[in-house]
Amino acid sequence: MSLLVCENLSKSFLGVQALAEVSLAVEEGESLGIIRPNGSGKSTLFNIIAGELRADSGRVSLAGAQVTNRPSHRIAAMGVARTFQNLRLFSGLSAVENVMGGGHMRAPSGVARQLLRLPGVSRAERNSREEALALLHEVGLGAHYDRFPHQLSYGQTKRLELARALNIRPRVLLLDEPTAGMNDAQATEILELVRRIKEKLQLTLLVIEHNVPVLARFADRLLALDAGRTITHGSPANVVRDRRVIEAYLGTGAA
Repeated sequence: MSLLVCENLSKSFLGVQALAEVSLAVEEGESLGIIRPNGSGKSTLFNIIAGELRADSGRVSLAGAQVTNRPSHRIAAMGVARTFQNLRLFSGLSAVENVMGGGHMRAPSGVARQLLRLPGVSRAERNSREEALALLHEVGLGAHYDRFPHQLSYGQTKRLELARALNIRPRVLLLDEPTAGMNDAQATEILELVRRIKEKLQLTLLVIEHNVPVLARFADRLLALDAGRTITHGSPANVVRDRRVIEAYLGTGAA
């Protein structure tokens, strides 16, 4: 049984079809790359999987459990984490505090306990900080734990958001344009980091990425979207040579 399954997902906005019966299945431990021209529904797909948008129709299941249209915090608690193309870090919090925030989905101490300063909260906070520091070291930011997002480079903020997502302890990690704004060398470096973390933590990955050559070297399979529809899927070598993919990216009549 596939770990994550999407069946015939559709979504429209004001009559514009963002997704049209998109289906996919991802095996545990697999890396699925999703490629698309602009406006092909890729962020809508992630938003539905993560519970941030309701699908008009279709189903999403995780390890056989139906999760379609559940609230995002419940889906996160079940083991689905994501990053965003446009960073969503807390500017007023340090790097370690940003990562600690990612652990609230699984924290045993509720807000009321923390406000009342009940026994065990200080210990839990210390443990949370230690786990966050370990994740910062994992992504190469251990020395910058006390810096604020505006004090980090763009590439470092991408790593910080990755660390925060990992603090949910996900089974499935959705990465939305993790190499946006990077050259090929930087993109390769960040995806190699993701590959190492995936293997170490035994993650399943869905990666939306505009840099097709770099993604093709990283992913086990590719799925290509255009105008909200799946146009092809399969091995990276076959997908990047598919005429429909070439035409979607380069225009009809491209060689």
